[in-house]
Parts: sequence; structure tokens; C-alpha cells
Amino acid sequence: MTSPTARLRELGITLPSVATPAGSYIPAKRAGGLVFTAGQVPFVDGALAATGKVGAEITPEQAYDLARTCTLNALAAVDGLVGLDAVASVVKVVGFVASAPGFTGQPGVVNGASELLADVFGEAGRHARSAVGVAELPLGAPVEVELVVELA
Repeated sequence: MTSPTARLRELGITLPSVATPAGSYIPAKRAGGLVFTAGQVPFVDGALAATGKVGAEITPEQAYDLARTCTLNALAAVDGLVGLDAVASVVKVVGFVASAPGFTGQPGVVNGASELLADVFGEAGRHARSAVGVAELPLGAPVEVELVVELA
């Protein structure tokens, strides 16, 4: 398997800079052979790419793309802490979707994260997952993603 860093290059993807925390926490923390990321919102160049609720102001398709952006931010946090090529597998993804009343498509939104991880890590990117609908997310973000990865 190609390394995650090489695979990102093949996909034409450049990891963003590690997002500056919006509160009193760190972007990622290692605990033994695991790295846990903080929840990552869709920051692009230091600003939210969109705000609003999925199923109202944000379409499910837009939210899928925003979940990919969140995941790139999470991968940047992992890369900044241990280097992306140190990842043996993605263990767990938790995706939070700020949902308009009646919106039940959270799994499709969080597929934006899951499919990106499969593209980057191949079989090692397959993971356990939760896709949770919530009333609000920090700063009005439509999507937030956190990762747990296992190190080689």
C-alpha cells in the first residue's frame, strides 16, 4: 500500500495547516498507541467554510463536502502530532451534524469523512463510526468530525 502522504499527493490533496483551537484544548493527543483528535469543524484558511443547519441552509451534498474538510483538518492534527505515515489504521470516526428538524440523513453526510479515509488509507481506513444529529455545533458549524487512529 502506498503511504498516506503519497496517497494524498496522488489524490491531489494538500493537508491544511493545523487549525487553531477555538477553545481551551489541543488539536490531538496521543495515548499509548492511539491518537485522538479534537472535534474538527470545516475551517478553511482560519474561517468556517459555511454555517447553518443541514436540511435547511446547508444541503446534504454541501455537508458531505464539509465533512471531508473536517476530516482533512483532523488528519492535519494527526500529522502535526505524529506524522500521517505513522498511522496503521483508522479506528473510529464520530461525525456530528447540525440538523434541521426532520433531517435524518446524518450517515450520508458523515460518508464524506469515511470515504475520504478509505481513499487515503485503503483497507486501513475502514473504521467504526457514529453519525449523530445535534441541534447546534460550535460557531454555527454544520458538521464536526473527530478521529481515533492507531499508530504502527
